Amino acid sequence: MTPRLRVVLGVAAVVAAPLALPAQQDPKFAAVSSLAESKMKEFGIPGVAIGVIDGNTTSIRGLGVTSVEDAIEVNSHTVFPIASISKTFAATAMMRLVEQGRVDLRAPVRTYIPEFRVRDSAVSRSVSVWHLLTHLGGWEGQVSGPDRGTETLANFLTTITDLMQIAPPERAWSYNNAGFSIAGRVIETATGTSVNRAMRDLVFAPLGLEHAGTTAGDFIVNRFAAGHSTRDGVARLNRPFSPSASVTAGGIGICMTDLMAYARFHLGDGANRTGERVLKRESLEQMRAVQAHKQGTDDDIGLGWHIRRVGGLRTYGHGGTLGGHILLLEIVPERNFAIAILTNSSAGWRLIQDVEREALRTYLGVSYAPNQAIAHRGLVETLPQVTPLARQPDLAEYVGTYARPNNSYVVRSDGGRLQVRDRPNSGASQGNEYPIVFFGADRAVVTDGNDRGQSVEFVRDDAGKVMWIRVVGRVAVKTP
Repeated sequence: MTPRLRVVLGVAAVVAAPLALPAQQDPKFAAVSSLAESKMKEFGIPGVAIGVIDGNTTSIRGLGVTSVEDAIEVNSHTVFPIASISKTFAATAMMRLVEQGRVDLRAPVRTYIPEFRVRDSAVSRSVSVWHLLTHLGGWEGQVSGPDRGTETLANFLTTITDLMQIAPPERAWSYNNAGFSIAGRVIETATGTSVNRAMRDLVFAPLGLEHAGTTAGDFIVNRFAAGHSTRDGVARLNRPFSPSASVTAGGIGICMTDLMAYARFHLGDGANRTGERVLKRESLEQMRAVQAHKQGTDDDIGLGWHIRRVGGLRTYGHGGTLGGHILLLEIVPERNFAIAILTNSSAGWRLIQDVEREALRTYLGVSYAPNQAIAHRGLVETLPQVTPLARQPDLAEYVGTYARPNNSYVVRSDGGRLQVRDRPNSGASQGNEYPIVFFGADRAVVTDGNDRGQSVEFVRDDAGKVMWIRVVGRVAVKTP
């Protein structure tokens, strides 16, 4: 055993030691917390914060440590960078501006950002704020710009003028960070302030979120959960910490206490804890209304929220992935229920999906259905239960090369099944190849390798021809 491994196992022993529990703690929460502790040891995750709202009761527990090199316990006020969960905060801020008459969701983006431009000139003219909040702009979304302080988002707009249009707007749903960065710039122009100040004025302050912030400077004055990369069960501290440069795409940090207050607001009628009206109930309901279907899956998209039906209940969630942090917030308004799980490890998604699924079963009595085609919502998830089709479809129409700016997916038929190769366009390597099989119409699952159990979806054009492949929520377009 190496000295490094001994240190990590020593930390794991600290992680395994339960924190003091309130005498009257809900046994359901105790069971979910115990499962989280078990999964921390199984997957090598240094720290977790878990929070549950069940009716009028809010339960919070910190597990483990903020860093394997500085073993400070995670508690209810430990700040985690919540990555793409920030998108729900952006949508909340935007809805406040809608109510104030400063933004129209259906207005073209150029109403607020006259200089907005991507490669497709027609899309540049017509795309609306609504497209930004629903991931339906159609351009490549996995792009970001450098941190330029209060000029970050204005500068970002100058870097996307040649951004590839992968699908027409609304035609092929595709997770889009760039869209939410553009939305952040809309917020800046509508308010006349930096997005950092706008988020504080529109969301943090009205909801009393005392530990919420948007910069590394905000985070480091709190107890902070550092990110880790976990491999073979061993967690190593990531250096340096690199926060998201885009506040609205993924740059907010918050503690579990404040995140539960935020969740309770979204479960409520639009008033804050003191009874002050922050949003109308109708605006919260509009955020949760289905705006579009995610083709090739069973999920839908709202305004900021990813919508999923589990056992007859609609859940509204958002995950996050950033620099060794994996996280999830999920609300179920019809049962006045919410769960949040924050981890400081690249392996955190494994814990999150196991704990989330057990919590839904324990608290709400619901489980995922066999062959339920869940879609990407900001973090990696494996399909819950998959049985491949006994008779696979004709594979010929799926074969081909599908392009994005930085990589392509080469799909070929081999021995009656498809192989998908993720190939960098730079030619630096041949990329990773994995087999997939279909479990439904245009719905496939990876059957081997590191991505086993993950979903791959195909999307057709208006003529019924397979035109896009979607991998980890992002589409690539079939080349001639």
